[in-house]
Amino acid sequence: MPKIVDAAQRRQEIVGAVCRIIATDGLERASLREVADEAGLAVGSVRHYFDSSDDLLAYSFTAVSDRLLTRLNKAIAGLGPGADDPDTSRAVLTLLGEFLPLDEERALDACAWLAFRNAARIRPFLAAEADRSHRAVAAVVGQVITRLLHEDDPAGADAGPQLVTAAEHLLATLDGLAMHALLQPGWMSPEMCRDVLESHIEGLRRRVGASH
Repeated sequence: MPKIVDAAQRRQEIVGAVCRIIATDGLERASLREVADEAGLAVGSVRHYFDSSDDLLAYSFTAVSDRLLTRLNKAIAGLGPGADDPDTSRAVLTLLGEFLPLDEERALDACAWLAFRNAARIRPFLAAEADRSHRAVAAVVGQVITRLLHEDDPAGADAGPQLVTAAEHLLATLDGLAMHALLQPGWMSPEMCRDVLESHIEGLRRRVGASH
């Protein structure tokens, strides 16, 4: 009897191999042959699912983005009703921690996601996913900022520019933390990442409180 292969599972195994290669050797090494070797497969098995390296990389970018977004959407369901709720504060930090390389799984995804986004500048076939994933992630961050800035406050109608600026500031902070932690893991530990993120959120709360 021929072995029955779960196509979805095999694709995820191949994506995992892509992420490991990116983390150790860079995106440029993620060819069909290199990925097949990393996954312990014949190159023909990889070609069964992906026609070219570009096809493989585009699929992997989407898969990594979707993994991040799945974790974010699961975490956002745990946000409480108000920004002053201690449970909401903890939930916000948990949610934002999904962006950061706080464990092996998130480190692989963060490294791959940053590499794909950077490559999208010069590889047009990655541009659409770079735009889609950025918009989706920005929407989640926007929901977090909306909670923190009390959009339901009577003054919320005038808070549009403030929301956008705060969201962009937070996105930049997350990108910087992720990059710093990947480049200097001995210094920027998971604990320090959390401390910096918590300090950023507290600073945001203070600025908002002072403006009301």
